[in-house]
Amino acid sequence: MGAIVLDLRPGLGIGPFSLGMPICEAFAQIEQQPNIYDVVHVKYLDEEPLKLDIVISFPDHGFHLRFDPWSQRLRLIEVFDVNVFKCGMLLRLLGEGPSVLATFVAVYALFGPTFPGIYDKDRGVYTLFYPGLSFAFPIPSQYMNCCNDGEAELPLEFPDGTTPVTCRVSIYDSSTDSKVGVGSLMNKASAPPLPAGSIYMEEVHAKLGEELWFTVGGQHIPFGASPQDVWTDLGRPCGIHQKQVDQMVIHSASDPRPRTTLCGDYFYNYFTRGLDILFDGQTHKIKKFVLHTNFPGHADFNSYIKCNFLIYGGELFPEGNASKHCITPSTKWEQVKEFLGDCGRAAIQTQGSTSNPFGSTFVYGYQNVAFEVMKNGYIATVTLFQS
Repeated sequence: MGAIVLDLRPGLGIGPFSLGMPICEAFAQIEQQPNIYDVVHVKYLDEEPLKLDIVISFPDHGFHLRFDPWSQRLRLIEVFDVNVFKCGMLLRLLGEGPSVLATFVAVYALFGPTFPGIYDKDRGVYTLFYPGLSFAFPIPSQYMNCCNDGEAELPLEFPDGTTPVTCRVSIYDSSTDSKVGVGSLMNKASAPPLPAGSIYMEEVHAKLGEELWFTVGGQHIPFGASPQDVWTDLGRPCGIHQKQVDQMVIHSASDPRPRTTLCGDYFYNYFTRGLDILFDGQTHKIKKFVLHTNFPGHADFNSYIKCNFLIYGGELFPEGNASKHCITPSTKWEQVKEFLGDCGRAAIQTQGSTSNPFGSTFVYGYQNVAFEVMKNGYIATVTLFQS
């Protein structure tokens, strides 16, 4: 495959990928250009998905995208194979010919003077920082003394007249420059702030058996609300579809309806809010809310943006301790049981297909709420209803 040419924007992004973008938008860009991004690796820590970044890697193009595991927003872009990438982004950046290397002298000549970089003795790497951009240079062991204590003369040249060639380029939000300059870029770089009024990852308060409250827009949507109410408050749904027969009968054993393929109930899907709303097909009133955590390793990953919910209220929670005893997307199943008690055996959820590569999940029901739990103990979805 030939090299691609991507604009590098210090502090902003690279090509179609912008710092701060949600992971779903990155996947949308990839899907729009399958001939370019034909080999894509997605990496995450399955056992503890909130511990390490979610990484989208492009091995054929020598770079990858690091997404914060909680907010699922792009926080760091790294060119990890400059040899693969140099015919594309770096040469577009440096304005050089294909035989010219991205050396310390070439980078310094293009970007100009800057403060002395940071030398990592353990890794033998010298990192040079510009606003929203850094270059890492491997330093041969015989020239370690040239970089000690940040006293290296810039541009960095060795006694034999050579100059190091960059091995890694990183793009990050320039507002974090003060943080990355004194520590590890890998750990310190963070996504840029969301624009004022953004509803991405807004807190959605769910009071059991009563309502949802959206904190940014201030909307209150109770059980029993009509489609017109929801349309007015949340806008046009992303999708509407008829509901298949509820397989989560764990909370509706007394339901007398015959079990057929479809029923009259229907969903409003708000994928951009991580939310489904189920209406009764006869009364046209809300009977359920489904909240999605969008964890990698679940069959619905990247179908919904993460819903940043806080669940409390009802008879299951002690009075006056809503802030302490609430359930969020970070709450693991063992913590839920500490709050609500043991509810017995789980129903098995296969996501409608025995060929689902992520395997089955487990559904546990309580009064007014049911939890779909992944094998790693994290919550995949929460279903709210009125018993």
